[in-house]
Amino acid sequence: MNKVILIGRLARDPELRTTPTNVSVATFSIAVSRPFVPQGGQPETDFINCVIWRRQAENLVKYCHKGSQIAVEGRIQTRNYNAQDGSKRYVTEVMCDNITFLGTKADNQAQAGGYSDNNYQPNNNFAPANDIPVDNYNPGTPTTDISEDPFKDFGEEITLSDDDLPF
Repeated sequence: MNKVILIGRLARDPELRTTPTNVSVATFSIAVSRPFVPQGGQPETDFINCVIWRRQAENLVKYCHKGSQIAVEGRIQTRNYNAQDGSKRYVTEVMCDNITFLGTKADNQAQAGGYSDNNYQPNNNFAPANDIPVDNYNPGTPTTDISEDPFKDFGEEITLSDDDLPF
């Protein structure tokens, strides 16, 4: 099995190219921190070359810039070519099947020189769906009353047969 999942930051802006058959392809490097620090040393980082095709390549170039945090999923692929000096060169890269943009839109805009609110404080006071006010919310209390049907106000009952299911 050849499966790679990486989370890191773009080491440089992605480069978008188009093939002769008009297919978009982007190349980029992702900086991934190693999970250990050598004794008495600094954390080490690997710079992994990656390739993404078609619409995802266009979206990556449009929405992400150097420093943007992303997750990539794909496979490792190796290739070789002859350089101009006649030597044989080997390349190992991740051929991405999927890219997920991590971080917020504001984070990505700030890295691209856009608007950033430096006074932003995230609101971690999420209330559950049963209308308990945020100020009174205690995570240790149950969030629903099981003696009452939580779906009673959704209207009439919907019945499904096995033929309606996609699997």
